[in-house]
Amino acid sequence: MLKPIKIAFLMLSISVLTACGFYFQNGELIPQELRTLKFESSDPYSDMSMAMRKQLLANNIRIVEQTNVPILRITKVTSNNEVVSVFKQGREAEKMLMLQVDASVQLPNKQAYPISAKVSRTFFDNSRAALAKSSEREMIWSDMREQVARKLISKMVTLQSQIQVN
Repeated sequence: MLKPIKIAFLMLSISVLTACGFYFQNGELIPQELRTLKFESSDPYSDMSMAMRKQLLANNIRIVEQTNVPILRITKVTSNNEVVSVFKQGREAEKMLMLQVDASVQLPNKQAYPISAKVSRTFFDNSRAALAKSSEREMIWSDMREQVARKLISKMVTLQSQIQVN
């Protein structure tokens, strides 16, 4: 008698949690010192800068233009694609898309902490469907930029121990 009640309660709680869209907020782990920062990039309107800004706001980090706050600076964005496999006819079949972003967090006391993130994905390139593949490739690049931005924010969480020591 008790076992069916436990199973029903477990099923009910699982369905309630999945139906309400419950998920953990990563922004709660970010150190208090980095909750308000200035964001700098060589091209503030590039796709990577926009993806980073979007992820910062999604994690409840305020972006300000003041000078006495920590500065998150994107220093280098490197994108690359390499041929991984070829068709029998010698045409490219599969590519490896790679995106690496180097950034630094500079505290108001002028101490800088470098962080970087790298993401790679494979892309099957069929030349017969060039238009569809180009839009698919752009979607993959967009997802990769979002993923790198999330990785950079999670690396900012790891800076907490270094900030507290100083």
